[in-house]
Amino acid sequence: MSTQSLVLIAVFALLLFWAVGAYNRLVRLKNIIANAFGQIDVQLKRRYDLIPNLVEAAKKYLLHERETLEAVIAARNQARAASDAARSRPTHAPEVMALAVAEQALGSSLGRLFALAEAYPELKADATIRELSEELTSTENKIAFARQAYNDSVLDYNNAQAQFPTLLIARLFGFAPSAMLQATESVVERQAVRIQI
Repeated sequence: MSTQSLVLIAVFALLLFWAVGAYNRLVRLKNIIANAFGQIDVQLKRRYDLIPNLVEAAKKYLLHERETLEAVIAARNQARAASDAARSRPTHAPEVMALAVAEQALGSSLGRLFALAEAYPELKADATIRELSEELTSTENKIAFARQAYNDSVLDYNNAQAQFPTLLIARLFGFAPSAMLQATESVVERQAVRIQI
């Protein structure tokens, strides 16, 4: 074998090792995103389980506010369905964005429920409502931390798949950018905004 042949084989081997390494890095980063979404998913499931209990406890005080209670449950069901879709494809941008929209709607409906709770002292004073509100607040804090970890993972992946020359491998094997989960206004933030006179 000539020196030229050995150089060509060495260059080809280096390119092959680089391509395998780039592919494996992208796969690893996608798996990190899936793991980070799993942490969000655990907290979302907890949140979705708390909401029916909160609505049920509020029913006895808000019989004439049936529309608000039904809106909370409908928004919860839509968010849960969006979460299920995103769980199956946590790096697929449309599902993640649909989850963000559904979570925003859920946050808005919960905000209306908590605004009503402020107007009814007996509801606000109910021990079950207070406990569920505290659990919901704690869960939302955990969601915020998990969302930050997820977004950090998405940023790492998106940076890796968009940089040259890894971009070539990403395009060749269909590694598309992932979407970040945008922060939604939480019940915690709404409850914290109180004006003292």
